[in-house]
Formats: sequence, structure tokens, C-alpha cells
Amino acid sequence: MNALEALKQTAALLSNWGIQQSEKEAELLISYCLGIDKVGLYRDNPELNDESSLKLLSVLHRRRNREPVQYIVGYVEFYGLTIKVGRGVLIPRPETELLVEEAIKTISNLKSQISNLKILDLCTGSGCLALAIAKHLPHAEVYGTDISEEAITHAIENASINSISNATFLKGHLFEPIASEAFYDAAFDIIVSNPPYIKSSDIAGLQTEIRDWEPLDALDGGDDGLRFYREIIPSAMRHMKKGSYLMLELGIGQAAAVSGMAKEAGLGDVVLIKDYSGVDRILKVMKV
Repeated sequence: MNALEALKQTAALLSNWGIQQSEKEAELLISYCLGIDKVGLYRDNPELNDESSLKLLSVLHRRRNREPVQYIVGYVEFYGLTIKVGRGVLIPRPETELLVEEAIKTISNLKSQISNLKILDLCTGSGCLALAIAKHLPHAEVYGTDISEEAITHAIENASINSISNATFLKGHLFEPIASEAFYDAAFDIIVSNPPYIKSSDIAGLQTEIRDWEPLDALDGGDDGLRFYREIIPSAMRHMKKGSYLMLELGIGQAAAVSGMAKEAGLGDVVLIKDYSGVDRILKVMKV
């Protein structure tokens, strides 16, 4: 059987199993099993040998059990980077690229005023956010923190995979790793975070691929989904200087509550940025 025949059959199977974007996933899985990219898949249409056929059967079994396709192939593309992912690490979402875009745009406006940019990414996970910013700003010092050992391991490996040398990853809860003597006088120009923001009661109703496979600690934002914002916003004030920015990804319907927290903490110039679906997805505030 050649690759395009396998592609058609795989897409049909995935569709029958109720998996959305079945054709796109079939391309990923067939390319993965053959060890080629999508261009080679269509251009060369190679034959599947015994080894690649057995590999395809194995990955289809995993996908039928609702293991995320990103975990199966082992990576996801994010803002031009190849990000390695696996069990214990949250899969980067497309909407988080909006946070990267806004951070880079804001930092570009600051660059003429700041010679030694320091950027902090809280709840860094796979490191995708910190690394995307670091790649576009090679002279900035970028730090990422996460309480998960697995996440930090993946983030460090992803820095190596993408040849990024100006990002440092530290294990610990939120600001704790930068409370050491080495960071005693640190004030960051930009603090970004995509924290857990799903209500605890909503976890059970999540898509199977998320609920049963992705790390719940990276999803669960407490009873109202706002627990991490309550910690991050007042603490961020102590690590920001006048004119620096805090940028947070938000869950649906959380913009008003988080904006209120920012104003109460004394942060000014609250800006809300919508995602492609019109949802207020990014909150950006400046320390005045």
C-alpha cells in the first residue's frame, strides 16, 4: 500500500471514530510512520513497508484510545518552533501564539529605551512561550518557571532543539525560583503567563484527549478558575518596574474579573486583546 492510499484509509478511520480534522491528523500520522514531511508524502507517495505498516497500526491503536496526536508524534509546531511534548506537559494551543505576538510587539516598542531586557514566563510548561519570545529577541534575558520537573526538562530540551541560548528555566512555583539571592534586585520588563484557568468543576466535561491525557495541574485553576491570577497579579507588582508590562492569557468569561484584580493591585492601562473567535483572550497591563 502506498502513502496516499494509507492516508485515505487512515482519515476514514479517524473520522469514523469521531475525531475532528481527520485528514490533517492522518497526514501527521502517515508522515510520522514513514519518517518524512508532508511535502515528501504527496510528492513521492512512498510505499509502506512492513515496519512502517506495523508502526501505523500501533499509532492508530493509541489514537483510538484518544491519546493526543501531538503526544503520539512527539512534537507540535508553535510560532515557527518545533516543541517537543509528552505526558506531563501541556500541549501548546494556537491562541497562546497571540500572547507571543503581543509580547514581541510590546517589547519592540520598549527596545529603544531598554538595553538589557529581562522577561519572565510563569507556568512555562514546554517552554513554548518563553522560547518563542527568546528566539525573536536574542539579546534579551528570558526566564521560565514551572513547578513540574517534567515541564522544566522538556523546556530545557526544547531550547536545545531550537538552538536558543538566551532562555533559562527554573523549577518552582511561580515567582519562588527568582526569590533567591541571585535575583534579589531583579525587575522584569515583561512578565507573561498562560496559567491554569479551567474551573475544577469543568475538568470532568473536557474533551477526552485533554481530561485523560494532559496534566491536570496545568489545567485546573481552582473553584472559579481564577486561583493563579490571584497569586500572580499582586506578586508581579514586586517584580516589575515603572513602565513594565504584565500579560496574561485568559479563559472564556474571565476578562472582567482579572481586569478588576489588576486595577485593584494598582496596575494601569488595562488592555484586552481578542482571539480569532472574538473572545477576550489576552490581558495586558502596565505598572504606572
